[in-house]
Amino acid sequence: MTANYTSRIDRVVQWMKREALSALLFVDEEGRREPAIRYLTGHPSDAVLFLLADGRTILIPWDAILAGRVAKASEIIPYTSFERSLLTAFEKIAKREGLSGAVEVGAGTPYPLVGELAMRLPGGKIVCRDKGVDRALLDLRAVKDGGEIERLKSAARLTNDLLGELEGYIAGSKERTEVDVALFIEQEARSRGAEGLGFASLVAGPARSWGIHAFPNYSGGPFATAGMSILDFGVVVDGYPSDVTVTVLRGHLSSRQQLMVELVEEAYERAAVRARPGVESYDVAMVVDDLFRSKGFSMPHSLGHGIGLEIHEAPFLRTKRESSVPLLPGMVFTLEPGLYDETEGGVRLENDFIVTDQSTEVLTTARILRLP
Repeated sequence: MTANYTSRIDRVVQWMKREALSALLFVDEEGRREPAIRYLTGHPSDAVLFLLADGRTILIPWDAILAGRVAKASEIIPYTSFERSLLTAFEKIAKREGLSGAVEVGAGTPYPLVGELAMRLPGGKIVCRDKGVDRALLDLRAVKDGGEIERLKSAARLTNDLLGELEGYIAGSKERTEVDVALFIEQEARSRGAEGLGFASLVAGPARSWGIHAFPNYSGGPFATAGMSILDFGVVVDGYPSDVTVTVLRGHLSSRQQLMVELVEEAYERAAVRARPGVESYDVAMVVDDLFRSKGFSMPHSLGHGIGLEIHEAPFLRTKRESSVPLLPGMVFTLEPGLYDETEGGVRLENDFIVTDQSTEVLTTARILRLP
């Protein structure tokens, strides 16, 4: 699988020209991850990246051997060449390249660091703003290119294989614990080639399924016993994740539980039909909100979100007009209607979708699983 880093860089450089920037500086380190570095070079983590106005990329990785194997950059310089100091690296590269204009950093850059960088850029200035490079890259990444779509589909195929195995694993015993299910997913995903999990799996038996995101993520308690259990997980293939949610029903359900299940299934189908090219994300979310409200329920989270290098990214399918965007070919997102009751438990159904030129294709095969 290949990625067209040149095309991505070209689009960012065009934006830089409009913003009169001489360079962009990205930093990925523990506690402050920056997906832009992987998006633009393929390097997965722990690095500094300069993107210059002429399109050249200077990658300064913690692990130079790894970068040499996986990264695509105009120049790769080991971090040790700069005494493992961001400020030293910035000062030396800025001087070598003659940077005298505006250099932009991400909005999450700590204020003291912005000041330190500015001191090392005589004659230039450091730009740090809320709707700058971060917003520009999020907008670019919202529409996936061919390489990204290939990776997302690979993650979806692996997820579908796991879903098939999970159904048999869960149905095969009434004594599975949340830990059992979580570890089964981890082992099977990695043994089948996954880079890792998209996030810590959420495994909640009937006693805890009322939580939108169960806390803790999983426990030693029973899973898939009488009532409604929720399993939310995803796998990562070459940096790109899946995200699915299965609800497991076992035994007799109360009338309210049954109504919740029926409403979530209906909401999911209505949203899937509505989510088409050109339709506003707000309009898709409102289809579900209107249905739930008409039956006296409300959903305490968004209908869905984009997935890519980050598990939650644009587009977001919310009942907020100000954040609405039209669904465009190449966008990949989840639909995950859910309802929760402190006494009855919770039910959620989530799959991943891609917008095509003419329609929308579902990539994953999660469903509500009914067990006797």
